[in-house]
Amino acid sequence: MALPRLGELEAAVMKRVWTYGRPVNVRTVLEDLRHDRKIAYTTVMTVMDNLYKKGWLRREMVSRAYVYEPTATREGYTAKLMREALATSDNQAAAFVHFLAELSPEETEALRAALKIIPPESRT
Repeated sequence: MALPRLGELEAAVMKRVWTYGRPVNVRTVLEDLRHDRKIAYTTVMTVMDNLYKKGWLRREMVSRAYVYEPTATREGYTAKLMREALATSDNQAAAFVHFLAELSPEETEALRAALKIIPPESRT
């Protein structure tokens, strides 16, 4: 099953929700988004409701407003996108070679660090 892609505004909302690290209400996200764009409260509310219905956010009623938090980490979302992209290749080894050849020095170091975290027996 393909991972549904986030639209531009959905991605902007999720980026902020992931960054906060705590449950947030629509007003908090709205005020943050307004640093970058003119946007209405109802638009942000609708996007967050849609993200809830799609399973990206969970919500809880606090006082008279919902507070939202992500159902998965940003890193988990990115990992799923990477796996989905890899699955489109008929030659995954070649895709890996091309991917690795294009890594920046910082990305190469991040890969090395990640491989140290995962025990070799779990990589098979």
